[in-house]
Amino acid sequence: MMNRRAFLKWQLHGAVWLAAGPPLFSLTGRALAEQVAAPVPDVVIAKGAPAAAARAAVAGLGGMGRFVKPGQKVLIKPNMSFASPPEMAANTHPEVVREVLIMCKEAGAGSVRVLDHSLQNPTLALERSGILDACNSVQSGICHHLMNSSFYSEAAIPQAVEMRTNAFMHDVLDADVIIAVPVAKSHGGAGVSMSLKGQMGLIYDRRVMHSRYDLSTSIVDLNTLIKPHLAVIDATRVLSTGGPGGPGTVLTPGEVIASADPVAADSTAVAAYEWYGRKIAPRQVSYLRLAHERGLGRMDIENLTTQRITL
Repeated sequence: MMNRRAFLKWQLHGAVWLAAGPPLFSLTGRALAEQVAAPVPDVVIAKGAPAAAARAAVAGLGGMGRFVKPGQKVLIKPNMSFASPPEMAANTHPEVVREVLIMCKEAGAGSVRVLDHSLQNPTLALERSGILDACNSVQSGICHHLMNSSFYSEAAIPQAVEMRTNAFMHDVLDADVIIAVPVAKSHGGAGVSMSLKGQMGLIYDRRVMHSRYDLSTSIVDLNTLIKPHLAVIDATRVLSTGGPGGPGTVLTPGEVIASADPVAADSTAVAAYEWYGRKIAPRQVSYLRLAHERGLGRMDIENLTTQRITL
C-alpha cells in the first residue's frame, strides 16, 4: 500500500512530467518500453579474456549491484583445492576470481571472504592455483583454506531429504551473499562439478556425502541451505575428463557463464560442452535433475532466456 509520503512524491513526479510537455513524456515512455522489451536474461554467456568475460557476464545480469548491497558480508566460493596451475583446469582461473572480488568491492561490500576446504596441501593449492596472489592484489588476508574444525559450526538442514546436518564454515552461516565461482569440470562421482557440487567445499565433513548418503541427494540437500545467490562459472578452460583434480582433457571455450539461478548456470555449462568425449543433457546429471524437481532452480534451459556476448 502506498503511504502518504510516497503518494505525494508520485504526484509531484507526475506534475513535472506533464509540465515538461509531450517531448519529455514521449522520451520517458520510449525508455520504459525499451526496458520492458529487453528484460534481464536468465543466463549470460560471455566469451573473451577471463577477467573481461567475468565482468561482462555479471553486467549482463544487471551488474554486481543487483546481488551485493553496500555493507553486506560476501562469501566467494571458487575451486582452489588442487596444487596445480590454471592450465590444468582443476581450479578456477585466478583472473575470474579476482574480477568477481573487484566487482564485490565496487558494489560496496562490507567484507568479502574467498574460501574453500582444500583437498590437497592448502598452502601449495593457494599458491600454485594463482588465486592467492590474485586476491592479495586486491586486498590481503581475505583468501583462505579453512581446514580446522574450529572454523565450523554444526547446523541443521531443515529441507534435507537425507543429510539433515553437517558442520558449516562460520563465514557461510554469517554471509549475506554467497557467490559460487567454480571451474567447469568433470567429476568421477557426480559426473560434473560446478556451482551446486562446489558448495561441498564449505562444509567440514564431505566424506559423509560419499559414504553415508546418496551423493546427488545430499548435494541438493546442502544447497537447500546454502544455495548461491549468484553463480559465475569459469569455462575459460573446461576439464572434460579426469576431474576433479586432473590431469585430463582440457577444452578451451574461453567463456564465463553467469546466472542468478545456479541450477540454470550448471545446466547451461553441461549442455554447452563435451563431457567424457560426448555431449550430455542436464537431466542426465542426477543432482541437477533432483535440484530442478525440488524447486532449487531450472534445468529446462531451452525455456530460459540466454544472452551471448563476444568481447
